[in-house]
Amino acid sequence: MGIRSFLSKPFASYVVTQQKKWAFNPFSSQNKIFKELIAVGRKTVFGKDHDFMKIDNYDEFRKSVPIRDYEGLSSYIEKVKEGQLNVLWKDRPIYFAKTSGTTSGVKYIPISKDSISNHINGARNALLNYIHETGNSTFLDGKLIFLSGSPTLNTKGAVPTGRLSGIVNHHVPGYLRTNQMPSFETNCMEDWEEKLEKIIDETINKDMTLISGIPPWVQMYFDKIQERTGKKIKDVFPNFSLFVYGGVNFEPYRAKLFDSIGKKIDSIETFPASEGFIAFQDSQREEGLLLQLDSGIFFEFIPLDEYFNENPRRLCIEEVELGVNYAIIINNNAGLWGYSLGDTVKFVSKNPYRLLVTGRVKHFISAFGEHVIGEEVEKAMKQTMAKFGEVEVVEFTVAPMVTPKEGLPYHEWLIEFAKSPQNINSFEEELNKNLQKLNTYYDDLITGNILRNLKITSLQRDAFRGMMKVKGKLGGQNKVPRLSNDRSLAEELVHFKI
Repeated sequence: MGIRSFLSKPFASYVVTQQKKWAFNPFSSQNKIFKELIAVGRKTVFGKDHDFMKIDNYDEFRKSVPIRDYEGLSSYIEKVKEGQLNVLWKDRPIYFAKTSGTTSGVKYIPISKDSISNHINGARNALLNYIHETGNSTFLDGKLIFLSGSPTLNTKGAVPTGRLSGIVNHHVPGYLRTNQMPSFETNCMEDWEEKLEKIIDETINKDMTLISGIPPWVQMYFDKIQERTGKKIKDVFPNFSLFVYGGVNFEPYRAKLFDSIGKKIDSIETFPASEGFIAFQDSQREEGLLLQLDSGIFFEFIPLDEYFNENPRRLCIEEVELGVNYAIIINNNAGLWGYSLGDTVKFVSKNPYRLLVTGRVKHFISAFGEHVIGEEVEKAMKQTMAKFGEVEVVEFTVAPMVTPKEGLPYHEWLIEFAKSPQNINSFEEELNKNLQKLNTYYDDLITGNILRNLKITSLQRDAFRGMMKVKGKLGGQNKVPRLSNDRSLAEELVHFKI
């Protein structure tokens, strides 16, 4: 046992003990955060514009601060970029996390001196919880790789600016720097395919023990290694024992990823966002991710079926229920106020508060009132693949076909198979049946002959990678939308159909 793994165990015990203090006192923890945020916010331009001096409790806050997305805060962001101080939070941000927007193009998310620890400690604590629960710590003595965006930073209004994963890379603890892969120079490369080849050059003969990244990009790393060596990952990296991921639901990628590895290994799910590190898997035995209730974020939740109402209910942590889909709203110590994150979650435990990430607010299909969401299509796929054991899926997305050349409208599933079903028609029927069971509105439309059964369009090998490359979004933290309410993405992918 090396020095890192040896020292990690008492540190893990300490962190988990401290964690329990807020995890099992959620209301007082969130109330403490709320008061701290308002106290600082009163001295900001935003706070003065929204009467923070008159806010003493959450009810008054709800009345004073409306729900906003990035566009709603952009006028304040522009003031920060112009060099003004104390706009959304005290002083100015120490970073802008640059990320893609939907209607706004590029977004610049502030990260403050107070909030940076949220991003760093979330990932750290996920690993420490794993060590504390399992006793496994030897992975810290090997080489660790974090497949991420470039750490190269530019400036925007005197504020260093870059991708979140690149910013976080500057804050990797010193005790992990010596075994972190790839090299800084390689990590700074912008072209993903060129960078990936260089990463393999640097890692293929190393003792890799932990690999972290978004599943489809990790899968690309594994595929390229197998092309070079003809071996399973377990034979290339025999001590590889822990996979850390976030950003997408792992289930659609699980079968192919573990087939590439050649053995089952432990995994840890995280829920990072440019706006804050929301939650992490704290247990290998319990379902869900532990919500970070003591990390500079005051959380609000809107029932998903009310999200687009004129005056939806806004709930604090005390008011949420199990099994209900909510849109997450955050207020944080970087100056995001009433900010709609865009993600949807469902709580599976209230003691402590653990959740599942179920999709995106704007990623749904409701061309006919069915309101099919990401959680449902992913669960339908998982259930269907369980019955068709030979099937492996690389990636998929779903879109409505509202005006087909003939027949009733339908949902088109564009799927890139690693291993196709022996009988595609039977797979299609089972998938449709499972989706009907999961969504009663969809079932009503099918049985009422308003929609016909879903149709699968099989795509060529590397279809999604090719599409992402054309869009300039290959690699890093970029993700394929699981489903959409229009056909813009589908029309790009049909060019790759078999």
